[in-house]
Amino acid sequence: MTTYPKSPKEMINGMMYFPRMLDKIRLHVRGELHEDYHENLGHNQRMDGVCCNFLRIDHAELSERVRQGGLDAEILEWCFEKGRRLNEGDLMVWNSFISKFGWNDFATPRLERSKKALGISDRSDVATIPDLLDFDERRLK
Repeated sequence: MTTYPKSPKEMINGMMYFPRMLDKIRLHVRGELHEDYHENLGHNQRMDGVCCNFLRIDHAELSERVRQGGLDAEILEWCFEKGRRLNEGDLMVWNSFISKFGWNDFATPRLERSKKALGISDRSDVATIPDLLDFDERRLK
């Protein structure tokens, strides 16, 4: 696969991960999202679902909104109108949580299994799911 979704560490209007989620939806709509990503697309215990829950929106409705087109910032504004508007404190909590996803939480076993499968169990710099995704998608050497 040559087309990877955006890094989970990218931000739009101060919100981490949201650009990646939209990018995955767009790639999926175009038939360009590798099948390895399909299982997690919108899954409520993975980053997409956690993000949608935090915004109080439904992933299927978000996907439909993305299909209609628009910039990431416009779609984020739609989420604020449809779900809930995040303030600076919410963004701080979200970014702190999502940047550490997989570090000493319910996703840690999945992170450890994935690191083992990739042969990088010894990599202390891959400590979170975002780190793992950046490594697996060749943004982290």
